[in-house]
Amino acid sequence: MNLLQAKTAFVTGAASGIGRASALLFAAEGASVVALDRAPEVEATVAAIRAAGGRALALVKDSSVEEHVASAIAAAVEEFGSLDVCFANAGISGGLVPFFEETAERWAQILQINLIGTFLAAKHAALTMTKQRRGSIICTASVAGLRSGAGCMPYSASKSGVISLVQTAANELAGTGVRINAICPGLVETGMTRPIFEQARARGSERRIGQLNPLRRAGAPGEIAQMALFLASDAASYVNGQAFAVDGGLSSSLPVVLHRD
Repeated sequence: MNLLQAKTAFVTGAASGIGRASALLFAAEGASVVALDRAPEVEATVAAIRAAGGRALALVKDSSVEEHVASAIAAAVEEFGSLDVCFANAGISGGLVPFFEETAERWAQILQINLIGTFLAAKHAALTMTKQRRGSIICTASVAGLRSGAGCMPYSASKSGVISLVQTAANELAGTGVRINAICPGLVETGMTRPIFEQARARGSERRIGQLNPLRRAGAPGEIAQMALFLASDAASYVNGQAFAVDGGLSSSLPVVLHRD
């Protein structure tokens, strides 16, 4: 449908999972893509885009370092002439560590990548977009940022912070033509969550993955990418400052005991 024809999209965390799926989808919809990740596998994402006839640039950089983000945004504009979409997606889970075993150092690491890194991408994207008087910034939050039970404490706090960042930034950017929104994925199989899925398969309990949401299944990275595409496109031109749960319905209910088939 070419929803992003002639647009330039910047995607962090593009080496795998949601970031990779979104970079591929954005390119398929006509965007020139700048894919950033500290993992060298981001080169494979760009190779796939180019093999399909798209335009893309791979950058092996750290999204939590301001100089890296600023130079990546500059490279996007220099290479493709504009910046129309920024998907601040990079993040880490931090694992499941009990409350009393958490440390300030772990908190700092998780917040630096998940929250401050997201802020840096939004800040530097907005600096360019406000000059153009247009643009869409998308941030990956999580259902863990909506309520407890979906992640460890620092991860959940970081994702709650992303939601607040989106709400406050939307108002900071009032009148500029720049929109900013968040996606709150539920359980999706990515590089970050793969151990959960592998452990379930090893136990023979794979069918129970995602059983707490009404769809009773986990999500796929491509399903989150479809929401990112909508928010990136002009179809979402009046959508701003919002956080959308894409979680199979998990966040629609308080905990209940589900009747099994």
